[in-house]
Amino acid sequence: MKATRTVGPPVDTTPAQLPQPVTLSGRFGSVARLDPARDTADLWRAFNGHDEIWTYISRYGPFADEPTFSAWLAERAKLSDPYTFTVGDTAERALGLVALLEIRPAMRVLEVGFIVYSPALQRTPLATETQYLLARYVFETLGYRRYEWKCDALNAPSRRAALRFGFVFEGIFRQHMITKGRNRDTAYYSMLDSEWPARKLNFERWLAAENFDAKGRQKLSLATLNGRRA
Repeated sequence: MKATRTVGPPVDTTPAQLPQPVTLSGRFGSVARLDPARDTADLWRAFNGHDEIWTYISRYGPFADEPTFSAWLAERAKLSDPYTFTVGDTAERALGLVALLEIRPAMRVLEVGFIVYSPALQRTPLATETQYLLARYVFETLGYRRYEWKCDALNAPSRRAALRFGFVFEGIFRQHMITKGRNRDTAYYSMLDSEWPARKLNFERWLAAENFDAKGRQKLSLATLNGRRA
């Protein structure tokens, strides 16, 4: 008798779409394709003097001056992977960068990463709304089935954020990279298309106006909604 070999269930093999130069608008701001002509001055003002925001970026930053930063940003905007977006507030001032990368349409898998938030963006509703807008775009418009979050295993804020946003911890790849001359163990997290509907509801419940008091303080945390200790 031949042994039975277990295989995974059938999957729709239609490729996902590639990211497009869209603007994703929310209540607190928007996420838009990087445009150096529009964004460079704002980003330099937001980033300059805050070298610590580049600590866990594997290859780039901090930058010595605006011309060097401007040249790098212009080259970044030409790339299709990573596909870079800026995060802007309601006044349309660019305050941060975020990218979709490691894009594999045939497998319907991609990663959110290269998250560089200025101090003006960190720990704000817009910072969270950015992740909601991108996840909704990835799952509902582009048609991906796996959404990844990876970070330096020593980057405690990023690891807390992944759990808070509803990603599931999968493990650590030891000695995964050499970044800026140092060892990096990489923590892996993911969110699946089957998990997105519940995560979406939690994001929307957290972002709703009634979840904030008159001083803008949250009433119910997103970590609680997602059942995570963040």
